[in-house]
This record gives sequence, structure tokens and C-alpha cells, in this order.
Amino acid sequence: MEAEVSLRIDPHVHSEESYDGHDSVELLLEQASDIGLDGIVVTDHDAIDESLRAADLAPEYGLVGIPGVEVSTGAGHLLAIGVEEQPEPRRPFGETVEEIRDMGGVAVVPHPFQRTRHGVRRRQLSDCDGVEVYNSWLFTGYRNRRARRFAEANGYPGVAASDAHHARYLGRAFTEVTVPGVERQSAVDGEDVVAALAEGNGSVQGCRQPVPRSAHHYLVGAGRKSAWTAARVGRRAPEVVQALFGNG
Repeated sequence: MEAEVSLRIDPHVHSEESYDGHDSVELLLEQASDIGLDGIVVTDHDAIDESLRAADLAPEYGLVGIPGVEVSTGAGHLLAIGVEEQPEPRRPFGETVEEIRDMGGVAVVPHPFQRTRHGVRRRQLSDCDGVEVYNSWLFTGYRNRRARRFAEANGYPGVAASDAHHARYLGRAFTEVTVPGVERQSAVDGEDVVAALAEGNGSVQGCRQPVPRSAHHYLVGAGRKSAWTAARVGRRAPEVVQALFGNG
């Protein structure tokens, strides 16, 4: 029987480098170690510097170092796991997926179909390396179940993540990744974990955040989305007036 080891990885975590994150990577790594995770992927919004630093520091906390980023595409957000450079934001979804693969990473779709959280819509999700089928911040289980059904129907590996924006919420959901061909955990590095995710060697574990916290998170996200839409409409108002009424 081939040797293998399993690791508990939280692949979607935000540090203070994200506009909505709160804690330093040192605090995140300390908390991850304290609660028994084997690694985290800091995936800040369109920013990778702190994630690279977290990956470098991870062995000091007994963790596997895995860099990443949550990149904004033309269709919605996308996790780039295992990359060491920031993919160019706001490009077409498919091009971003290919860029992530060219960088040696895996492209995982977080909180799919959720417009208030910039989730990729179903009709635009044509290719990826994995789907977040369990996000602990979802207000109800419906969105997770829908994501899981979509992943199973289309043959995409499923992952689970906390999507934590505070250290205390790390590990509420995580992916148990199986790495074949090794006999001890200390022999596993970030590239091994990324390869295992690409092969679909992961299982979903965890539970949702407390309902009051999830409700607050949902409302904040909806408010942010509404503000963004209003700002966009405001910027385009002169164009709309011009199109309707010309130069008068």
C-alpha cells in the first residue's frame, strides 16, 4: 500500500492586507497552529505581499507554507492557490484561470453564484480546478448545497474553507488534503499540497459560523455591493444623460 499523509488546510483566509481583513499574518499563523491546522492560504483581495510573507513564516509555526491571492476577474472572484505572483486583476475569467495554471497554481472558485460577494455566476463558470462547496460564512446551507451539486455534476473537486477575516474564525471549515507518496507530514511542502488539490485529493470538513455573525457578514457584503453599484451608476450618469438627450 502506497504511503500517504493527510493535512488539514484552510485555503481561504484574509489578513489585514485585505480591505475587510483585521489580523496580522503572525496572529493568523499562531491561531492556525493552536487549533491543529496544518496550513492556511492567506488569500487577500488583489494583494499578495502578506501571503508570501505568511508562506515564508509558516514553518516557524509548524505549518506548511502555501501562498495565494483572491483575484478579481471580469466574472467574479477567484482563488489563486500556490502562486507567487499577483495575477492581473479584472481580466476575463478563463484567461485568469489559465494564468494561474501557468504560474503553477490552482484556480478555485470561492462562494460561487453569490452576487453580493462577487461570486462567479453559473453561466460564466466554464473551467476551474476546484469549487468552494463549503464556505463557513454562508447565512444558510442552501448556497453550499447548490455549489456542491454544481461541482459534482461537472466533475470539479470540492474544497471547504473558513473565509475567515478574523483569526478567531480560522478553521471553522477546512479541506483535508491527502498527499500520496510520502510517509511523514514533515516531508510535505506547499507544492505537494497544491498538486494534491489539483488532483482532487481533498475532502470537505467543518461547520458554518454562528448565525448572528453570518447574518452580519452577509449584510455588510450586501451593503458594500450596493454602494459599489451606486458609485458605478453615479460615475456613468453623464454618459446616460448624453445618450438620452444628446447635447440639448
